[in-house]
Amino acid sequence: MKIAVVCANGKAGQLIVKEAISRGIDVTAVVRGENKSAADKVITKDIFDIKADDLKGFDAVVDAFGAWTEDTLPLHSTSLKVLCDALSGTDTRLIVVGGAGSLYVNKEHTACVADGADFPDAFKPLAAAMAKALGELRERNDVKWTYISPAGDFRADGERTGEYILGGEELVLNDRGESIISYADYAIALVDEITKGSHIQERISVVRK
Repeated sequence: MKIAVVCANGKAGQLIVKEAISRGIDVTAVVRGENKSAADKVITKDIFDIKADDLKGFDAVVDAFGAWTEDTLPLHSTSLKVLCDALSGTDTRLIVVGGAGSLYVNKEHTACVADGADFPDAFKPLAAAMAKALGELRERNDVKWTYISPAGDFRADGERTGEYILGGEELVLNDRGESIISYADYAIALVDEITKGSHIQERISVVRK
């Protein structure tokens, strides 16, 4: 199996590369500058310059792009469109590292995590930008995408427990009433989806067991 991890130099990207390599997967890192991931194969290219030819031959492409400042938040939509256009009409899967703010908190799917009174104001613009990108992704019937939302508390330096609970569109809590997952456990879930999952054109979610 061959996969490409776009924005492989980020914290999530590096752990996804490491997890995939540990399972014997052929991994190519797509980075703007010097490769900081564990991948031996590298494509040096800005995500916004990626074309269809760059992604030929891969079984899956992981989108680990992230933008955090107010002026760059719209790039969540822009970057996702670039990747979707490059993969349009192909059998290559697009696995998107998503956000938790758009997870639903009721059965009617009328309220999201980001709508809650206790959701930090500082993160609302990011949640809105990522929700917008997800909405646009849902309209792409020409791409075999899967959007994976982490738990509400997404810990970059959290421990790798090796266990997780797979959820769907709604926020899932573990037996301790927590919505938490480490980047390392998230990477496990993401690579599991690539290797044995089949959630095509679906949003799924993960939380620590």
